[in-house]
Amino acid sequence: MPGFFRALATFWRAFFVSTSLCASSFAAPASTPAPLRQIGAPDPAEGRAALEQLRRQGIAGNYFLEFQLHLLPRRGDERVIPGKMWGAQNPQGPVSRVELGSGADAVRLLIQNGPESAAWRSRANGEIEQLGVGALFEPITPGADLTAFDLQMPFIYWNDFTYDGLTRFRGRPAHVLVLRPPAGFAANHPALAGVRVHLDTQFNALVQAELIGANGAILKTLSVVDLKKIGEQWIVKTIDLRDETTRDKTRLAVTAAALGVEFSRTLFEPAQLADEIRPPADAQLVRIEP
Repeated sequence: MPGFFRALATFWRAFFVSTSLCASSFAAPASTPAPLRQIGAPDPAEGRAALEQLRRQGIAGNYFLEFQLHLLPRRGDERVIPGKMWGAQNPQGPVSRVELGSGADAVRLLIQNGPESAAWRSRANGEIEQLGVGALFEPITPGADLTAFDLQMPFIYWNDFTYDGLTRFRGRPAHVLVLRPPAGFAANHPALAGVRVHLDTQFNALVQAELIGANGAILKTLSVVDLKKIGEQWIVKTIDLRDETTRDKTRLAVTAAALGVEFSRTLFEPAQLADEIRPPADAQLVRIEP
């Protein structure tokens, strides 16, 4: 299924930009499969090549998504919040604008990825603020496990990593690495020691990412659940984010998509973040069944 894995590689990079990593210095979860048998020690050059290939991938053209954010606490009732996302590429890298909720209570984020990543949030009074490292890990809405860090995935550009070779993930061989934050980032958020990712070896597609705490425990797991083909393009349909401490889960389910759409590049300027943006016309949207 080449299209399936290319979808993981391109869409997650545009949506949840990610990487592939794992390190023997971090404790592996009990569910981690046994490594594949390999000849000799893991080759760091192979891990570097996989990482650089992932950095080059991305969705061609602009896209728009409607989605639902399902808040699924271990205890308590489910809540569903509507959301929208506009995405593109600019000279700095993948960029996206996210709107959660509607009306005066809507939360708006601008997420810039790349070697010089950044994120901004629009407050209810229209004030635009750039998010510091600590604010990246705050839920974008109360009760959600989704954060600006999850949307931005800056670790794809972190250069301190350990390549742990191959493992079998969902029945297929995958590169495993752990990326570690640069000194400035780590000083501002010491609770995160690194991010472990699994990359399908044939298509270099990210299939899972795990945020690792300072004690080696997994803090959060991000997993692709399923995909949908629109025309010739596969896109991610459902992504799960699970807090491994509370066992609460947030599910992001795409309900409509428009690919190759046109919109003004000013949409991705921080100064415009407080403005209300109209989504593409219904005729451009492909509705996706639950």
